[in-house]
Amino acid sequence: MASRRPGAPVKAVSVDRGRADLSAWPYTMPVVAQVVEEGLNLSPGLTILIGQNGSGKSTLVEGLAAAWGRRITAFRSDWLQRAAAESSREDSDLNRSMRLHYTVGGATGGLFLRAERLHAQADWFSGGGRWGERMGGIDVLARSHGEGFLEILAAMVSDPGLYVLDEPESALSFDSCLVLLTLMSQMLAAGSQIVLATHSPILAAMPGALLLQLDESGIRPVDYDETDLVTSWRGFLASPERFLGHLT
Repeated sequence: MASRRPGAPVKAVSVDRGRADLSAWPYTMPVVAQVVEEGLNLSPGLTILIGQNGSGKSTLVEGLAAAWGRRITAFRSDWLQRAAAESSREDSDLNRSMRLHYTVGGATGGLFLRAERLHAQADWFSGGGRWGERMGGIDVLARSHGEGFLEILAAMVSDPGLYVLDEPESALSFDSCLVLLTLMSQMLAAGSQIVLATHSPILAAMPGALLLQLDESGIRPVDYDETDLVTSWRGFLASPERFLGHLT
C-alpha cells in the first residue's frame, strides 16, 4: 500500500484480515488485536515501543522487519535478506498478514538488528560484498557484543531506510547506550526512520521520539515521565533497599 506524498519510509501498519486467523496467537494479544482494528501510525522519525515482557513488543517489530525485508529486496538485488529480517523459529506469522503503508520513492535501505542474534549475522557484515565494504573490513566477531552492534549501526548512517532494533540495550553498557543515542540522531538526520523496542530508560529518553506503551489494554502514546518504565527505575534508584527488602 503506497502514498505518493513525501514522508517516512513506512507511514503506518495495518493487518489484512483475510490472511489472519484472528482466533489464534498472536492476533489474540491485545496489542495485535488493536493493530487489526485500528492500524498503527509510526513516527516519521523514531517510534519507541515500551512494555513488560510478553506485552507484544518483539512480536510487532519482528513482523514489521520481515514485511519491510520483503519490500526492499524488490528494489535492491544485493540486499542480504538474512541480515535484514530473517525469521527465527520463535517468530510469529504476523508478517504474512501485515501491510505497510509506505512512501513511493522513499528510502529503501534499512536493517533489523536483535542484540542476541548479532553474532549469528556477523559473517554477513564482515564478509565481502556490500556490507563488507560498508564495514571497512572490520571483523564483528573480533569486537565485543556491544562494540559490534555499534560498529554496524555506525556503518549504516549513510544508508537511509527503516531500521528496526529489538532491545539493543541487552548488549550495551550505560555509556554505549549514550553512544547509540548519538548514532540514532545521526541516522534520523540522514533521513532514516527507526522503530525501537526497549526496556532502557536511557534509550526511551531520545528527544522527539513517539513513545508507545504496550500492555494488556493495548497500545497508547505516553509521555516519558509517565511511563511505567521510567517511574519504576526512578523508584528503585531512589530507594533500592525498599525494593530489595521485599525480595530478601
